[in-house]
Order: sequence, then C-alpha cells, then structure tokens
Amino acid sequence: MGWVDGRLTFRYADPDHQLAGVRLAQHAGLPADQLDFAYRDQAWILDVPAPAAWRLEYQLRLRHLDGREEWVNDPANPARVGGAFGDKSVLHRGDYVEPVWLDLPGARGTWRELTAPAPALDADVSVRAWSPPSAGERVLVAHDGPEFDKLADLGHYAAAMVGSGTLPPFHLVLLGPGARDDWYSANNAYAATLAGPVLDALRKELGFEGRITGMGASLGGLAMLHAQRRYPAAFAGLFLQSGSFFRPRLDPQESGFRYFQRITRFTGPVVASAFAAHPVPTRLTCGTVEENLANNQEMADALARQGYPAELVEVPDGHHFTAWRDAFDPHLTRLLARSWGETSWSLGSFGPGSWGGPSGG
Repeated sequence: MGWVDGRLTFRYADPDHQLAGVRLAQHAGLPADQLDFAYRDQAWILDVPAPAAWRLEYQLRLRHLDGREEWVNDPANPARVGGAFGDKSVLHRGDYVEPVWLDLPGARGTWRELTAPAPALDADVSVRAWSPPSAGERVLVAHDGPEFDKLADLGHYAAAMVGSGTLPPFHLVLLGPGARDDWYSANNAYAATLAGPVLDALRKELGFEGRITGMGASLGGLAMLHAQRRYPAAFAGLFLQSGSFFRPRLDPQESGFRYFQRITRFTGPVVASAFAAHPVPTRLTCGTVEENLANNQEMADALARQGYPAELVEVPDGHHFTAWRDAFDPHLTRLLARSWGETSWSLGSFGPGSWGGPSGG
C-alpha cells in the first residue's frame, strides 16, 4: 500500500473471502472504471495511476455478500485527516510538506463570542472573533468559520502570521454557517444580513469602522462573492477557495442540488458582465483535481476582465479543508496585505514555497 512512482497501490485483507467486492471511494478525478479491487492471494488488490495532486483523501467501499455496502477507512493505512464529513484515510506524495506556519508560535490575543440577530433569516448568526493588540481597522471575516478553525487551523494561521511579523495585527471573525445550503447559495436575505446586522454587530464589538476582507470556501466562497456584488461598499478584498460558481454547462452533475438554479441565476450575469462598479483585490484558489476547477477558471477570468485585481491559483489537491489550509500562505497572506494597503508586508516572511509541496503560482 502506498504512493510510488506515480502509482497508488492498495490491499484489503479478506482471507476468508467474505466480501463481494471493494471499491476506492475518492474525489480526486481518478477514472471511475479503474476503482474496483481484484481478489487474489486472500486479499483485495488495486493498482491505479496516481492523481495530479500531492494528497489523496479516500475511503474503501465494501460490498458484502448480502448486498450491503459499507464505507470504511483503510485499515492498512494509519494516516487520517479530518474533514467536514468525518475522518478519512490519506496518502501523501513524496514531495508533499505541510505549511511552515503550523509550527510557529502564535501572537497573543483575545477570543470573544457574540450573536448577531438575523430577522430576515428568522435566525441568529453565531460569531467568534479573535483580536490581538492593535488590530485596528484590519478585519478578516470567514464563512464556515468554526470549521475553518477546527479543520484548517485558521485561528492559528492568524496568530502565527501576526506573531511572526508576516502580517500586521488584525481581527479574525469566524461566522457560523447556520442553514448553510440555504444561506450560502446566493441568498439575497443572507447577503443583506451579512452586510447589515452582522457587520453592525462586529463594528460595535470590535471597534472598527471600515471595510472587511471576506473569505470562504465552496458555497461559502460563492456567498462571499455574492455579498460583495450586492454590497460592494462593505468589502476591501475577497479570498475565495473552490467556490461553488455553478454553471449549467460546466456543472450538470450539481443540477439536483436544491438551490442550483438560484446559484446559476447569480453566476450567469456575473460571468457575462463586462464591467463591475466596485472591483476589489481578489485571490481564488481551487484544486487541480476537483469538479469546481472549470467554473473557478471561468469566474476568475470574468472578474479580471471586469477590473478586479483577480488571480486564480490552482493547488495540486482536491476539495478539502487541508487543501484550503495549505494555500493560506502565501496566497491569503498576500491578499490580506494588498487589501489593507500594507505594501511593506506584501511578500510575507516565508516566501512562495511556504504553502507546502511544490511552489504554486
């Protein structure tokens, strides 16, 4: 079992042949007709070309003799990684390294929790904010904030960047996702809530008056762009990771999603537009082996054409929190420096190879 010379090998022991089949469950673009294991020598064996990535998160789909199916982590591989839907097995290509900042000490700061009323959503938005001394007007607001903190170490990233002097002190705001599929799917009521009651509560609690830099991944990235297009005066910059910028032509596999048409009614005019009244610095990242790559490429091109200082970074990974984490530095670092006009901080102190694995663009 392992990743050697561009190939992946797997072995699932079944000495009594109690299974009817084993299949590799993954979202890294491996060919669907090459994922079934073959039974030989009292085990299920698979040898398959590796994806164009430096990591593979996966599980094994076991098919029992009675027809039941079961998804399990690989007992032959002790490596695990957390995700939004629980732990998965993970393999790493030989040149993969984790970000340098994970091992850096963090600046001291204070965490506080508050709730922003959201009558338009018939709910409240939960907020957790971290503030080091002298954070001032610099504010980063993250969709799926608790998940980004738990699964991508966003809180430690902020503390490490400030503590190392890579970025000036800033407030980090983690927004709870609430009814995520609804709120984050180009929902006008949510955008109004973010730009209104949520920012009002933050300004009162944190003591800033200016604009925010917004970040989000997947639907959270879509929702942040949607809010910026509707309320541009609230935003200084955008960091959008694997945004769910669904388009009927590019994403027919998503057409069964409940809010697909609402999303495409937003993305269509944005992509078709030749002009934006208030473009802001924007950095997009997307995995090279994920389904959202084509719609992210299209959106990045559209934003750049409309005057956004926008760039898409293609990360050799998939649609995972670890992939998003690994792109924080230098890409989020540089976006924040530019959004805040901090030109003296714009390259950071770790350089372009600090985000793990081979250098990205």
